[in-house]
Amino acid sequence: MKPDVDPDDGRTESANERADRNWNELLQELRVSQTGTQILTGFLLTIPFQQRFATLDTYQRNLYLVLVLLAVLATALLLTPVSMHRVLFRRRLKPQLVAAGNVFARTGLFVLALVLAGGAMLLFDVVLGRTAGRLIGVGAIVLLSACWWALPEFIGRRTAR
Repeated sequence: MKPDVDPDDGRTESANERADRNWNELLQELRVSQTGTQILTGFLLTIPFQQRFATLDTYQRNLYLVLVLLAVLATALLLTPVSMHRVLFRRRLKPQLVAAGNVFARTGLFVLALVLAGGAMLLFDVVLGRTAGRLIGVGAIVLLSACWWALPEFIGRRTAR
């Protein structure tokens, strides 16, 4: 048996092997979220060049600008672990990269949820009106919170019993 194996986790991997596995799992998750976030950000950046953009009221323009800032922030947060890896490559800091990458990924997903809900809110505001936009925005936040945080927490606590 390897000297740094955790006897309580049911695996026979060393701390380094565990860090490598956790890093690879994090990268797989980031690949999915990064692509969608980058496409969403790119799409948002094209909207002002559409003819209908000039018809948006002040509230809608301000909401749009907040969404662009949040989309850029989400993209930055979800790309940061990759950049950190490039800078810290071969410095034997994989556990630190995994811990920091986890924080950036979770924060990036939180900001992405705001962008998704805000995007739906803006769209419904333009098409159906302010009340519909706000209802959809709140509904989207509730749905994303339930799927992305509440359900995993519920499963984790239920499994721990």
